[in-house]
Amino acid sequence: MEELSGGRESAIYRDGEVVYRPLQPWSSTIHLVLKHLEQANVDESPKFLGVNQDQEILSFVEGNTYNYPLIGAIATNTALMSAAKLLRKIHDSTASLLARLDVNAHRWMLDPREPFEVICHGDFTPYNVALLEDTVVGVFDFDTAHPAPRIWDLAYSIYSWAPFKTDSNDKLGTISEQEVRAKLFCDSYGATELEREQLADAMIQRLQALVSFMRSEAGKGNESFAENIEKGHLQAYLNDIKYITENKQKIRYALCNT
Repeated sequence: MEELSGGRESAIYRDGEVVYRPLQPWSSTIHLVLKHLEQANVDESPKFLGVNQDQEILSFVEGNTYNYPLIGAIATNTALMSAAKLLRKIHDSTASLLARLDVNAHRWMLDPREPFEVICHGDFTPYNVALLEDTVVGVFDFDTAHPAPRIWDLAYSIYSWAPFKTDSNDKLGTISEQEVRAKLFCDSYGATELEREQLADAMIQRLQALVSFMRSEAGKGNESFAENIEKGHLQAYLNDIKYITENKQKIRYALCNT
């Protein structure tokens, strides 16, 4: 059995085509989402296979995986465009589930955010997708999925894929090159004019929510978040908020003009 990286609380293991992950308080809700995605023929997402004591059993998402810095296939326009199209597919397919779901009757890792338009992945980033050559063919780690407006997911995804980051390991290109990638993501997703106008502000709000969540979890004694803060991840988000704020008008102009 192979241990996979990325576990928040404890280890994630792969055994052939099956992945074992620790159950969380919100896992049963995520299982509903995954079963719906399977029924909706979103084959790029993991399939829920069952529960064994304190572990959930999911299908393994095949493909090559990457992390920051974005180098090679993950940094290509093809990867970015296919990622945006997959995010749109997930959003569109979850709208029907959300229409019949009592949001408040279920546990979510991240708080639902009105208006409830779709079920957001919550962490649709380059390190949570799988590629075949330079095309995104899979996505995993749905723990952060939660009901919210499309732009809430779009904002964090574009922040991560452009990426509008300042850390020396995470950043890619100049602000102008990041704006081009952000616009390409918007175009491939099919973002509306209103979403493009609001995107820079939405990125700032989404990162502020993430900073608050990290501080709250660390305050509750969550060691993994306390360790992340210690390593400077929270400060990196604060730096990125400042960076996006300073370039907000440029980003808005780039996204809204051809």
